[in-house]
Amino acid sequence: MMSKLALYIHIPFCARKCRYCDFLSFDDRYALTGRYIDRLGREIGDGADEYGEYEVSSIYIGGGTPSILRTGMIGDLMRIVHEAYDVDEDAEISIEVNPGSADAAKLAEYRSCGINRLSIGLQSAHDHELITLGRIHTLADFEDTYRTAREAGFDNINIDLISAIPGQDTESWRSTLDYVTALEPEHISAYSLQLEEGTYFDDHRDEYDWVDEDTDREMYHMTADVLGNAGYDRYEISNYARPGYECRHNIVYWRGGAYLGFGIGAASYADGVRFRNTDSIEEYLKGAGCTESIPLSESDMMAEFMFLGLRMTAGVSRKEFEDRFFRSIEDVYPHQIGECIRDGLITDTQDGYRLTDRGSDISNFVFAKFL
Repeated sequence: MMSKLALYIHIPFCARKCRYCDFLSFDDRYALTGRYIDRLGREIGDGADEYGEYEVSSIYIGGGTPSILRTGMIGDLMRIVHEAYDVDEDAEISIEVNPGSADAAKLAEYRSCGINRLSIGLQSAHDHELITLGRIHTLADFEDTYRTAREAGFDNINIDLISAIPGQDTESWRSTLDYVTALEPEHISAYSLQLEEGTYFDDHRDEYDWVDEDTDREMYHMTADVLGNAGYDRYEISNYARPGYECRHNIVYWRGGAYLGFGIGAASYADGVRFRNTDSIEEYLKGAGCTESIPLSESDMMAEFMFLGLRMTAGVSRKEFEDRFFRSIEDVYPHQIGECIRDGLITDTQDGYRLTDRGSDISNFVFAKFL
């Protein structure tokens, strides 16, 4: 049986950088898109020299704003992928779309080249909150994109949302959740806004009315209640799906599977080694690729198994841990497991361990215990 592999393709271009964004992306380099796509295509093809024996189970095109590329570019990249790799007939192939940047022609192109899942960045159903975030679209732009995507035949759509926006209250957040559930997308990702170093928000933090921690937690619990009542299962701390529509690509990351990243700053993990491409677009265009390669020790891999696996509501499996590392979780982490159970942060299931509701509230604290 062939080994499975996920592919990530990074498109770093945006029309404008959002105020909360710390991703590797540019709003002033669009003139480089042609050269970048050519270089990206070569990198994707070259990767098959070493990993062509894998079967690709998922592909994710992220950014940046992939939908900012002109019609034809995504199709060209997908043709290269299919020529270079054995892509599973049932592969999940996703692309991130910004409202207003993907018209009917682009969406038809995505469908024709095998893309079967969209992730649309709405963030809020209120225009004044979108302005606060520095988004360039309106709610009307989102509605047009969502409707056009359905008309194009997409039946697996994720909508991204952000809570704890400066000035936001629980009533506003509840109305965004109600608005989105009424659309009945297959998947919803709901993240709490984090103040990241180097972002516009970080540089102007004193100018905003930030949501306090108690309200942030109230919004978090509200999200689970509203989406759960609307038929969405929370399968990861911030991700909700209708049964059968969990994001298979992200599950590869959380379960420690193999993945290759293409483009500047893209990370990869395969055969026990983590490697990463250069962050410099100039160096990348000159042919530079991997600038960092870190072989993971067994201890590193066990720690990642725990803190990534615990992100998922199903938790971590004793059997899978033992099959992978030939040791039991309890032998490796006796004190951490004992303390977390005593403090009500994780619970023992028949199969392994998962976070409790209290553990989910302070998940980073729990994860740190296994590092």
